[in-house]
Amino acid sequence: MAKKPPAGKPEREETEAQREQRKAEELLERDHQNQRRPQTPPPDLAEAVRERDEYLDLAQRTKADFENYRKRVAKETAEALVRGKAELARGLIPVVDNLERALRAAGVEESGEPSGTSPEAPSEEVSAHEALARGVALVHQELRGTLEGAGVEAYDPAGERFDPETCEALATRPAEDSDSGLVLETVEKGYRLDGQVLRPARVVVSE
Repeated sequence: MAKKPPAGKPEREETEAQREQRKAEELLERDHQNQRRPQTPPPDLAEAVRERDEYLDLAQRTKADFENYRKRVAKETAEALVRGKAELARGLIPVVDNLERALRAAGVEESGEPSGTSPEAPSEEVSAHEALARGVALVHQELRGTLEGAGVEAYDPAGERFDPETCEALATRPAEDSDSGLVLETVEKGYRLDGQVLRPARVVVSE
């Protein structure tokens, strides 16, 4: 005759089953937490990452420094070029003035033609004086063309109101038919380079 299981054993077997289920659930929960938690890299990998970040930061700063250096050099080069052109122009402007005085003294226009006459090609009948004057005019034209090619422009403020920023008053003169402060005569033309006054125009101003 079979023996009946002792009273209470089914409850113990059920409790053990629940315990096994709880352990399984705890293991699953722990696994989920491990998956959510940031993984700490091994020491060697962490050191490699740190060195990589340092080199990357150094490369970025070096690139920025080089870009700033390149811009600074380009700016300094452009400024040096402008200064060089300005210094050269200031040295040549008095030469242009003297050539223009020589042309006026010879009664020759800046174009090389005698004042008050129509242009004509030089011939054997042209005097040595006129030939010399025309040669001076050609030199003047070449020099003016070189200055203009470098960005230097001449200006003549005759008839305009006196501007101390662009003109230098050498004298004043009464003028009945002109308002006070007008430029009556330009003794020497003014010159600019890229909008900057290299030499103010030297003028006579009305009183």
